[in-house]
Amino acid sequence: MTDLPDVPRRAAHGSEHDRASVVDLREYRQSRDPLPITFHRRELDAILWIYGLMVGEGEWKDYAIDHLKEKAVFSVFKRAGELPLYRIEKNPKLADKQGAFSVVATNGQILKRGHDLKQVLKVFDRKIKLVE
Repeated sequence: MTDLPDVPRRAAHGSEHDRASVVDLREYRQSRDPLPITFHRRELDAILWIYGLMVGEGEWKDYAIDHLKEKAVFSVFKRAGELPLYRIEKNPKLADKQGAFSVVATNGQILKRGHDLKQVLKVFDRKIKLVE
C-alpha cells in the first residue's frame, strides 16, 4: 500500500484545471438550482387584506400561490375551476426597471405596475364599471 492517490497524476506542467479544489456544497446547489421567488410576510399580509375585502363583497372565491424560479404569483379566482380573474405578480428582475410588482388581468393586460406593492394593489380600490 502507498499513500499515492488512485487517480493518476497529470503532467507536472498542468494547468489550474488539473488541481483539485474544495467546493462548498450549499453554494454549488444554490448556483445550480436557485431557490424559487416567494412573497415576504408583509407582502402576503397586504395581498390577503385585499383578498379578504373582495371575498367579503362576494367578488372573489378562491386563490392560488405559485413560487416559481423567476417570479411569485398570487392568482385570484371567481370559481375554482376557471382561469384566474387577476394575477398579482412579483418579478425581481423588473425591480430596477418598471417595478417588481404588477397586477395582470385574465387577458394578460397589465393593470398596474410599480415598486411599492400597496400602491399597486390600489387598482382594486376603484370599482371598474361597464359604461354603456
